[in-house]
Amino acid sequence: MSSHNSVVEEIRAQQKKAFAAMTPKEKLAYFWDYYKVHTIAAVIVVVFVISFINSYRSNKPFAFYAILLNADTSGDHAVTAAAWDEAFMEYAGIDPEAYQVNIDTSVSISADGGSQYDVANRQKMAAMMQAGDIHAIVADTETFEGYARLEYFYDLNTVFTEEELAPYADLLYYTDGAAFDEDTGDTLEDMEAAQEAVYNSVIDHSNPSSMEKPAAVGIRIPQAGNKLGDSGCYDYIAERGYTFQGYPSEIVIGIPLSVESPKITLQFLDYLFEDNT
Repeated sequence: MSSHNSVVEEIRAQQKKAFAAMTPKEKLAYFWDYYKVHTIAAVIVVVFVISFINSYRSNKPFAFYAILLNADTSGDHAVTAAAWDEAFMEYAGIDPEAYQVNIDTSVSISADGGSQYDVANRQKMAAMMQAGDIHAIVADTETFEGYARLEYFYDLNTVFTEEELAPYADLLYYTDGAAFDEDTGDTLEDMEAAQEAVYNSVIDHSNPSSMEKPAAVGIRIPQAGNKLGDSGCYDYIAERGYTFQGYPSEIVIGIPLSVESPKITLQFLDYLFEDNT
């Protein structure tokens, strides 16, 4: 043990002597060669801690948080969407000193949903929905129906009066609750076959009379005549001719079941359709 210590001490003495003989430039190069990993790690930790503290101090609860899934925010679309946070806050009379609003257009999930980015976005959405922090989800018909079949959304007729929904009576999006009860089988092949059958079905989600257990889980947003449609964020749906279950895909908005105050989302809809309802 003592022999080992003496060797270590001798090495340290030699290093100290060599370091003392170096020029300032050589000392800097020596330090960077041997300690750059530690330095970078220390800087990252410091930046993270400072960022976390600043975020914690400045963080205000969300009065409203909407996720616009797979929105196209290229060019002028991004400028238009970015202005909605402040504009809706003013429209809804939300105190900016106490709360914040975020119309999040940064979340995208591909059709197969298999990339690490997709997984991270799904986890983010799941965590926020569980906490009740997402007040609205906007998506194309196919994506929206996927969440609807997982029973993520309120039946709007159970939380709003007929009078409140009157401006959107012709825009209600229905899903068939009977489909949730269907047996998809036990094997992966059975589930894939059931999923393919759903996709190939012909279903008019604007017509509840064609369903066994219709539930109004969303509101369809036209491609024009409202702020979201006019923004161009979802123009690609029509431009690329997207269809689902025999009908042209549309923009749909729904309210997650974890939201305690659904009326804020109805207020957001009123904002989107302002001067057009």
